[in-house]
Amino acid sequence: MPAPHHLNDVDMLSFEEAAGEHAALVAEIRHHRELYYTKDAPALLDADYDRLEQRLIALETRFPDLMTVDSPTQTVGAAPASGFGKVKHAVPMLSLSNAFEDDDVADFVGRIRRFLNLPDDTAISFVAEPKIDGLSLSLRYEKGLLVQAATRGDGAEGEDVTANVRTIRDIPHELTAPYPEFVEVRGEVYMTRADFMDLNRTQAEKGDKIFANPRNAAAGSLRQLDSSITASRPLRFFAYAWGDLSEPLGATQSESRQRLGMFGFILSAPSRLCTSVDDLLDYYREIGRRRSELPFDIDGVVYKVDSLTLQERLGFISRSPRWATAHKYPAEQSTTRLNAISIQVGRTGALTPVAELEPVNVGGVVVSRATLHNKDEIERKDIRVGDLVIVQRAGDVIPQIVGHVPEHRPADAVPFVFPDCCPECGSMAVREEGEVVTRCTGGLVCPAQAVERLRHFVSRNAFDIEGLGIERIQLFYEQGRIKQPADIFTLEAREDQRLDRLINMTGFGKKSVEKLFTAIAARRTIALDRFIFALGIRQIGEATAKLLAKAYRTAEYWRDRMVIAAAERAENRAEKKPELVGEAYAELCAIEQIGMSVADDLTDFFREQHNLDALAALLAQVSPQQYVPPAAATTSPVAGKTVVFTGTLVTMGRSEAKAKAEALGAKVAGSVSGKTDYVIVGADAGSKAAKAQELGVKILSEEEWASLIAG
Repeated sequence: MPAPHHLNDVDMLSFEEAAGEHAALVAEIRHHRELYYTKDAPALLDADYDRLEQRLIALETRFPDLMTVDSPTQTVGAAPASGFGKVKHAVPMLSLSNAFEDDDVADFVGRIRRFLNLPDDTAISFVAEPKIDGLSLSLRYEKGLLVQAATRGDGAEGEDVTANVRTIRDIPHELTAPYPEFVEVRGEVYMTRADFMDLNRTQAEKGDKIFANPRNAAAGSLRQLDSSITASRPLRFFAYAWGDLSEPLGATQSESRQRLGMFGFILSAPSRLCTSVDDLLDYYREIGRRRSELPFDIDGVVYKVDSLTLQERLGFISRSPRWATAHKYPAEQSTTRLNAISIQVGRTGALTPVAELEPVNVGGVVVSRATLHNKDEIERKDIRVGDLVIVQRAGDVIPQIVGHVPEHRPADAVPFVFPDCCPECGSMAVREEGEVVTRCTGGLVCPAQAVERLRHFVSRNAFDIEGLGIERIQLFYEQGRIKQPADIFTLEAREDQRLDRLINMTGFGKKSVEKLFTAIAARRTIALDRFIFALGIRQIGEATAKLLAKAYRTAEYWRDRMVIAAAERAENRAEKKPELVGEAYAELCAIEQIGMSVADDLTDFFREQHNLDALAALLAQVSPQQYVPPAAATTSPVAGKTVVFTGTLVTMGRSEAKAKAEALGAKVAGSVSGKTDYVIVGADAGSKAAKAQELGVKILSEEEWASLIAG
């Protein structure tokens, strides 16, 4: 049996090859996040999903320009489902970074030391605890009483499941005093293995749905619209963290953890206070040996910096805290037969090969499909129809084929021939120079792309129009009712006198049609970042859209600057100039975490007249809201200022300095321009300081900067 695919082979990829694989991975991970978090129906095992994310991280580490702020490595979860009320989290519910090897744990501790600018011999204490494989939940208590419960959702907004949570016996309706004026207790809803087996036996006897694993059973049980069903399921809860609160629970993670126990919550155990990398690894191995003895499923252990003061200094990145990580246990593998390779066409025209497998149980989940990423992956792994293939789950979510078993290859197995025509519209499928992804050239004439773009537009993280699922989008597209996003908002006016035509269609009653029109009308006003994300521009996901909204503030100004940047970039390319040409394009590239790769995809979109026409038609129907900075980021002396850090800082690490500046409302840029307000110079400052002097930009020492932001 061949060894599993190793992540280090990214060193053998060119940037263009990595970019193609990166795009395919991003699309795949987003799809499986929706299946896992929103639909409670994962198509992959956790181990395979983690493997995909690990591969994505490896690509972005090797090629930093590929990382965008909306990459799955920078975002968390999936949008809340319809059917439940929505709850905005006062403090975001984030995910955790992952460690898979011993060296990853050492790197995690090393990054903390570097961020805090601490000497190697400075002791740092960590709390280690099991990582329960369940559904994240936030419980809000006011004056000691449970008033609201919400799922994590996309980290910013979750589902209101208060009625269902009141049926879970481990969750107190009233805290044991003394308690804060208000506190959000966070933890994991789970189901023991024994209860899971009993539930599945009962479900089978009744002819009802059989759950794939305890995590899916817990998630499906909690998210029932009928709370009596939740009450009948054996759900449990571990508390391990907190969100919004009126007063600290303690000075350390371990003290605060004990306080949660005093409130009446059950805590995940066994936990341990560790003071070195060796201590952390010893704990990991001990829990690994005892894993089968635990009554509940875990997929790893979690390490958290114990000092809450250090946690506050370390802060967060886009989707996870810098002060915690999850150390995962190895993936599980099985072998099965590859029956066929099918091709899926995505909204950007990417042709993605999918392995159709003989169903196989991998780590408790039945897997029948797995991505093959792209043509190069198939050739590199020499995967052929008829092969006995090795299927792996990493982290119990997404399935991945890691190789085949040569001695079991059928004599008549032949290499897979990747199509040169789109299976959906028959247009030529080409692979541009420097890319690994093959794309359909049909554009908007390709029904797969058009429908997928519309589906993306109405998805929960975009316009979130309830009642416009894939089936209705497909139907309306085929009937010619909706061809572009603006058509959604003119649908009612065009059909007002002929409502009977919609009502008479299968699945449409008068109430459902009226509900659809109401849902559409409710989305005529939308947040600017969601509007930008909904357009489906390549590489512009949720986090990048938020960056653009923050930088440009209004839809009209953003559009106008992008049109100018597109013209500047076109001139640049026509004259084959490697340097940046034009103020608007340089301004775009200077936004922290937006490099030339993302900027080029943006400007390519705005160079196409049909995109400009579609955008104009849409803006005639909807009103994106002006971006308004958070109150805390509008009162500081650097709010709205553009700053650049250069050289070695002494009092804090560069990352901490940037994070602090952004929290105060400043825009942190990577290069100096005429629009830069301050350049903060540390030791050994180089070309950026010289550029600032040349442009007359104000230069501050580290001490002067600290004095300025202190107010």
